[in-house]
Amino acid sequence: MADGHLVVGLPPGRRVRLPLTGPGRATTLLLYGHPGPYGTVYGLAVLDDEGQVMLDSPGARPRHPVETTAAQAGLAFVFRLYGTAEEARRALARSVPGRDTDVTRPGLSVPGHPETPGGFARPEAPGTPGARRPGPPGTAWQGPPPGPWSGPPPVCAGLRPVAGATKGAPFPATVLSWDGDTLVALDPPAGRTVRITPAALYHYRYPVTVTDSRWQEKKRVFTGIALLDAAGLVLLDLPGEWRVPDVAAFAAYRGLPIVDALALPPERVRATLAGRAPGWTRLTGRPAPRFSRGKKVAIAGAGTAGLLVMAYLSSVGGWAAWRGLSTLGWVLLDAVDAKWLAVFFSPLILVLAPVRRALHLRRARRASVLGPPGGPFLTVRDGRLHIRQVPQAVPSDLMTGPWPGTAAVLLVYRHENLRGLFVLSGTGVPLHHLPGPWHPEAVHRFAVRHGLACEVRALSRGEYPALALRAVDASP
Repeated sequence: MADGHLVVGLPPGRRVRLPLTGPGRATTLLLYGHPGPYGTVYGLAVLDDEGQVMLDSPGARPRHPVETTAAQAGLAFVFRLYGTAEEARRALARSVPGRDTDVTRPGLSVPGHPETPGGFARPEAPGTPGARRPGPPGTAWQGPPPGPWSGPPPVCAGLRPVAGATKGAPFPATVLSWDGDTLVALDPPAGRTVRITPAALYHYRYPVTVTDSRWQEKKRVFTGIALLDAAGLVLLDLPGEWRVPDVAAFAAYRGLPIVDALALPPERVRATLAGRAPGWTRLTGRPAPRFSRGKKVAIAGAGTAGLLVMAYLSSVGGWAAWRGLSTLGWVLLDAVDAKWLAVFFSPLILVLAPVRRALHLRRARRASVLGPPGGPFLTVRDGRLHIRQVPQAVPSDLMTGPWPGTAAVLLVYRHENLRGLFVLSGTGVPLHHLPGPWHPEAVHRFAVRHGLACEVRALSRGEYPALALRAVDASP
């Protein structure tokens, strides 16, 4: 406020002065939203004493600062969600004729422009074709529509997932709520509460190609939401399936921008999730898997019984009967929460799992493989670097060599409380990002054996985001 006017700053370096006294004065700040083809479109409008629009500026804004500004200027504050874009267009079409708002943003005409019906136009709204959504740098802000809109979402102060992060995964008990402008995430099974002030909400989905017991490839889809800081790094990861209208309503409660990553390229989504901010954490909403002594005995008994049944049926020529029983058992296990019974229908797990782990550790000591048995881990074969997120996953392949686009350097980094590994090209481009602890000596042995360079260093506050946000792919 200055000299009885509401001063609005607009890029590039322009200002609009709206009177706060006299006829035609500004009386209301309207924070609005309406469904768009790529999610909810938000904006802020200034209304005069007759309810006509003096200024309209699309883009998401936190609710609390707008309320505070309205209170300080003696203006009314209104938050409104319109049912359709057409309803919002009609409501905002009542503009003040001839008012020069001095707005020069791309795609915006000032009131009274001859090409603007009714003398008023707004800039191309985020979420419309050809537009880009505002938000942290280094993130993608466009994507195809998540699905048909079924009416205006209610303003929602709480949010819960509706299913697990993958098909058949246990239901998370995570609960999100607002405390002012602070987002509160509660994980009841773990007894943890996280309080953060995010800059954006990242709604994601990405597939991972895995092989089943018959060596057939299939897609395993991971879903969830993540909270980003102003740089686009992940503060909090919340796996689970979250309904699009619920997420939109929850974000609208405080004007939090939403990044729609439900249909972005999988490698782009994985790279974003791997770009963790200092203090990063993940809340699964599930208790840590622990087997009691009685359950361990039951698992061993089920596996032994399965071995005996398999051996008997095989000895009497009933191998087909065993295969049918095993298939039926796996179908039933998909419908019940007793996955530990899988050892009865696949009893060789009891024998093969310890053997595979021992072989993996032996290869790791010889620098033939880098990483834990459960993944992610790296191997080199025929001049190609293979990166597996989990043992069953189809690996990501990178050619090795000192040329652009080929894996040449393994960079073990430390940044505040973060640890991880970057696979760099010969020109320093981060081709793959693997966050998590990596032993420098093991990485050095692996790199030397396979003709790769190795670096171990601490990254500055400028270096780490530059690498994390430019990564081509990642294993989050």
